[in-house]
Amino acid sequence: MTSKTSNPMWGGRFAAGSDAIMEAINASIDFDRRLAAQDIAGSRAHAAMLAATGIVSNTDSEKMREGLLAILSEIESGKFDYSTALEDIHMNVEARLGEIIGESAGRLHTARSRNDQVATDFRLWVRDRTDDAVKALESLCRSLLGQAEAGIDWIMPGFTHLQAAQPVTWGHHMMAYVEMFGRDISRFQDARNRMNECPLGAAALAGTSFPIDRDMTARELGFERPCANSIDAVSDRDFALEFMSSSAICAMHLSRLAEEMVVWSSVQFGFVTLSDGFTTGSSIMPQKRNPDAAELVRAKTGRIYGANLALLTVMKGLPLAYSKDMQEDKEQVFDVADSLMLGLAAMEGMVRDLTANRAAMEKSAGDGFSTATDIADWLVRVLDMPFREAHHVTGELVALAEKKGCDLHDLSLPEMKSIYPDITGDAYGVLGVYNSVCSRKSYGGTAPSRVKEQISRWKEILK
Repeated sequence: MTSKTSNPMWGGRFAAGSDAIMEAINASIDFDRRLAAQDIAGSRAHAAMLAATGIVSNTDSEKMREGLLAILSEIESGKFDYSTALEDIHMNVEARLGEIIGESAGRLHTARSRNDQVATDFRLWVRDRTDDAVKALESLCRSLLGQAEAGIDWIMPGFTHLQAAQPVTWGHHMMAYVEMFGRDISRFQDARNRMNECPLGAAALAGTSFPIDRDMTARELGFERPCANSIDAVSDRDFALEFMSSSAICAMHLSRLAEEMVVWSSVQFGFVTLSDGFTTGSSIMPQKRNPDAAELVRAKTGRIYGANLALLTVMKGLPLAYSKDMQEDKEQVFDVADSLMLGLAAMEGMVRDLTANRAAMEKSAGDGFSTATDIADWLVRVLDMPFREAHHVTGELVALAEKKGCDLHDLSLPEMKSIYPDITGDAYGVLGVYNSVCSRKSYGGTAPSRVKEQISRWKEILK
């Protein structure tokens, strides 16, 4: 079956209408309607510039700008009638503008193409979502800071290989994630700086013969400057890829924290209790409190990775300038933005509402001979022993304690001296987990005094 609907935007070139299958594969209105606000903002800026440069009359420009606001109101109120036959949001808006203001609407597309139009709309949309991501990350960091400040001196086990390594503080562990998400903030900000160039005025690919003012439209839309090369302006999707790449790294960080939430909230660890708002029950086991929100944050990372790779694959073989393949850029980015923002909101809520179980963490902090390194450091510092020898002596002390089924601080002084005669009673001063964390005063260390410094630093950054 052949549709006899001829697209008014390019129908003059074709005698017959589009085949229904062609219409279905060619249309993007089902998803790119999300660009409506950005499309109207770009068109209003373009109309203002056309009047300012004398390309259209002030009367026509004002009609277009007012008509576009009316369309935005229809869209926001859910009254706008989208048409698949009109392919995309740009054509839908322009067709409706013609119905509202008449032939003046036909002047709106002067000195521009859908190529620079969609590139501008998409940049505006991605820029908005980049700003949203930064705000959400700042909120998450503030919740982590709240947890860190509450537990500056709460002792917990630090892990390597998920094995007890050295005692740290809860505050220090929380601040590790602040650093990670802080890097995500800087990545999004860096990406925003690079994407903040305006493609409008590049037209199809070669620019235009009309005396347009690209600096004016760039300013109107909040861009730093116009894109410097018209071919690159319409063919570039680096801004979308950078947003997705930054999102992928951020999602990885979210997933690591989500994994710890899952582990820590288990009965076997019991380090944290997640609130009812971010857990679910079991349909068969009434005792269960499942960390579903954390698990779903962890899982959505895969969607974000997949979308990132999908767009890289779409773009990898495209010749300059524009190809229809690039219509496949938006759904991937939309999905990444939705998944990331949901993950950030869920994690911020989990962190804000969770209860850290201080007693359980402190009880576990000394397990696995976690202060062994403190003994080795004491041997080096006090007895002037080479570290490799101190490591060996400490290993023998651990083996003795393991054989006796006790902790290092439970060994008697004669037992310690049986391993190394010069050990004195002063060694017990470094064996407590609290003494251990307080001694780690190097910059960036887990000592409460250092954690307090880092909390203050980040509070200042996030002002």
